Amino acid sequence: MLARNSMSPRRLEAVVILLMLMFLNASGAFVGINIGTQLSDPPSPSDIVAILKAKKIQHVRLVNSDHQMLVALANTGIEVMVAVPNDQLLRVGQSRPTAADWVNKNVAAYLPATNITYIAVGDEVLTAIPNAALVLVPALQFLQSALLAANLNTQVKLSSPHSMDVISKAFPPSTATFNSTWSSIMSDYLRFLKTTGSVFMLNAQPYYGYVKGQGIFPLEYALFRSLNPNSQIADPNTNLFYTNMFDAMVDATYNSMKAMNFTDIPIMVTASGWPLHGGRNEPAADVDNALAYNGNLIRHVLNNSGTPIQPNNQVSTYLFELFNEDLRTGPVSEQNWGIMFTNASAIYSLTFEDVATTTTDSPALRGMFCVANSSAPHSALKQSLDWACGPGSANCSAIQPGQPCYKQDDIVAVASYAFNDYYHRTQASGGTCNFNSTATVSSTDPSHGSCIFAGSTGANGSDSGAASGPASQDSFASHSQSCWLTHLVAALLPIVLLL
Repeated sequence: MLARNSMSPRRLEAVVILLMLMFLNASGAFVGINIGTQLSDPPSPSDIVAILKAKKIQHVRLVNSDHQMLVALANTGIEVMVAVPNDQLLRVGQSRPTAADWVNKNVAAYLPATNITYIAVGDEVLTAIPNAALVLVPALQFLQSALLAANLNTQVKLSSPHSMDVISKAFPPSTATFNSTWSSIMSDYLRFLKTTGSVFMLNAQPYYGYVKGQGIFPLEYALFRSLNPNSQIADPNTNLFYTNMFDAMVDATYNSMKAMNFTDIPIMVTASGWPLHGGRNEPAADVDNALAYNGNLIRHVLNNSGTPIQPNNQVSTYLFELFNEDLRTGPVSEQNWGIMFTNASAIYSLTFEDVATTTTDSPALRGMFCVANSSAPHSALKQSLDWACGPGSANCSAIQPGQPCYKQDDIVAVASYAFNDYYHRTQASGGTCNFNSTATVSSTDPSHGSCIFAGSTGANGSDSGAASGPASQDSFASHSQSCWLTHLVAALLPIVLLL
């Protein structure tokens, strides 16, 4: 007979469900980092982990299952994606015992101290090693069976990263389809993801899209920068406008899955970045573009804005990559995607925190303001304003109708507030006051009445925060969800206690 205070299986199951509900609304899109191995002088695993902690990076993707790295990541709380490298795929996909042994040695042995949450099975298998394509899905199935046997199938999910080359024609997104060469394998792969509740892993690299396009798409489109009114890019079939190539790539993948009758499979971008240096024939690979792309990508992802086709679907993304890999072959740019030197100093400044929720109180910018250029065309100001309040993640609530900084017929004043908010939030991580030459830095405080600009010291010389408007719709939705969740838990708790 069970002791009276022991927990029955039914009660335990109910408690687990309650805990899942309680933490359901804590999820959100994240930005992680890829850590490669093709460098001649790599830091020690403990030094790498120290860098991750210093940069507040909470998600990492390893290209293998390096045991020293897994030990170093133990008890850090950092979520880890390990990988079955391409050179191991054939063995794992042809033998169920080999797959089980791989899980035991590279995953189970390190849980729960090391927070392993994903296994990436191969990398761009269909396009990089097509001779192994037929074993991809069997490898996934064998590994899933091993996870089930170890009772790890809810903790660890399986998928396989694909390049954009699996899509025959990615633009316009509405007509995108997977290459018919892989139809059977892709169908089995998508069915596996649907059955196991996993994600479609996509390596989305607008740098390659821009270079291969040979001038079809403007550089600004690839870098998340605002486009001039004559260069707006729209899907002719849906009339949806695309302000950046990243979203178009993700939507092309959504529609390719839809064309095969698979919907509601989330997309996770497992690699996206920009090279900071290239050869003579690679002019787009430079540090300014790398900073612009990666900084804007981080803001875009953490803004939880989704894509034009799936505005409510968040797309978590792993930045490519932590260090330059000098041993990689190919063009010069292939060796120069890193954001950090191996001595732990930054190549350029990035923050992995949500700038939309960070403070605008920057002591270094106190008394300095980013304001709209009054001589700039109104059409250009409007375009820059739209970018600042959209992809730029500026807090534009105070310039909405009825709010303290709203001026119906004064776009210069309205844009100035948005530009300044963006500048003060992002300057420390590389944000600038330019907006395609529609803005400039000024020491004249543009605050007026109850409209207080970030950086203002106020009339009495004390620091003043920026004017704030009403809570955003997303904030309201989040609050409503929290209230709903609280009531649900309160209603279910007495039932659980009676089990």
